[in-house]
Amino acid sequence: MSNYDLILNYAKSNYKKMFREPDGLLKHKFIVPGAAYSNSLWDWDSWLTNIALRDFVTEDISEYEKGCIINFLEHMDENGKMPIFITPTKEWYNYENHPVTNIHKPCLAQHAAFIVEVNNNDIEWLRPYFDKILKFIDYYYNNQRHTCGLYYWINDCAIGVDNDPSTYYRPENSSASIYLNCLMYKELESVCYLGKLLGIDVSFYKTEAENLKKAVQDLCYDEKDGMYYSCDLNLLPINPDNILHSGAPRHWDTLIQRIGCWSGFMAMWAGIATPKQATRMVKENLLDEKAFWAPYGVRTLSKYEKMYSIKKTGNPSCWLGPIWGISNYMVFDGLVKYGFIAEAKELATKTLDLFGRDIAQCGELHEYYDPETGEGVNNPGFQNWNLFAIKMGQWLQEN
Repeated sequence: MSNYDLILNYAKSNYKKMFREPDGLLKHKFIVPGAAYSNSLWDWDSWLTNIALRDFVTEDISEYEKGCIINFLEHMDENGKMPIFITPTKEWYNYENHPVTNIHKPCLAQHAAFIVEVNNNDIEWLRPYFDKILKFIDYYYNNQRHTCGLYYWINDCAIGVDNDPSTYYRPENSSASIYLNCLMYKELESVCYLGKLLGIDVSFYKTEAENLKKAVQDLCYDEKDGMYYSCDLNLLPINPDNILHSGAPRHWDTLIQRIGCWSGFMAMWAGIATPKQATRMVKENLLDEKAFWAPYGVRTLSKYEKMYSIKKTGNPSCWLGPIWGISNYMVFDGLVKYGFIAEAKELATKTLDLFGRDIAQCGELHEYYDPETGEGVNNPGFQNWNLFAIKMGQWLQEN
């Protein structure tokens, strides 16, 4: 049996374990990442799991899809703040006890747009909630947007790529993460798509998407390395009374963080990179076997980095080098978009080999893997975005 068939059969036998019925604070059906995450509704996990499910599930799952969106929106406060995850008994945080922390990642409109598109542009279910989606976007714009035009994390809590060194243990409001800004750009595009279907003026968000793309291109791309990076915003304000600095105060708003993270390749996934930039990113960075290109996919942190580490951890999960299904997929998707077909085929094949081997040996999938050996490192029973391997396998069959 091929690796693709192993993964597909496994997915078909296990995907219903990720569906949940209304329970406690969660008033609507929803989707969880897998057995390791019990009854928790997570932000980017539910979005990406939903997309992966649609490649092989033939039954109607629209109520579980829509429930992910509606459950989150029903727990949004008047300012647009929304929890990162919700369980039947609690939200991610209580606003009074933790007034300043990260909120739901900017992927809510993207999730809603996907649901609308795969359900034949059925948009009316979303109409009563669209104002809330705009308020959610506005929260980011008003509270997490730097004057340079880039968006930043408030702190390093639950950023998705948990211990990415560009954010982890850094000062608050200092990390203009390339991961966050690529998500935000696609979120703004999705808001515009939904607004157009609803007949609602979203010209402000269209302009902001254009502004953000330019800011990312101007500030996050490093001509020296041919790579997209996160930016450091932790600069002291200009003091006109400082005589020693008055002759030439700084004229820059950010400093590039030359830390080789897989999330730099999200500039290709998001369609931000120019073709010339993408070529340099792939040839000079991605395919460097001492940096990112590993036997089983893309290392989440370049092996050149002193922080590189492969170990089993929780809170945070380890993103300091292990292979993750979602990073493999997003890099693959970017390769396809920019016409790097041979490289996309190689990465898809590596991913299928990784997951097929895990199922054959362990009977299930893991959350992340050793890049050299392919051994599962943590959380057996994890499905979530690993199921994107099916989309990659389908693409391989067609190409």
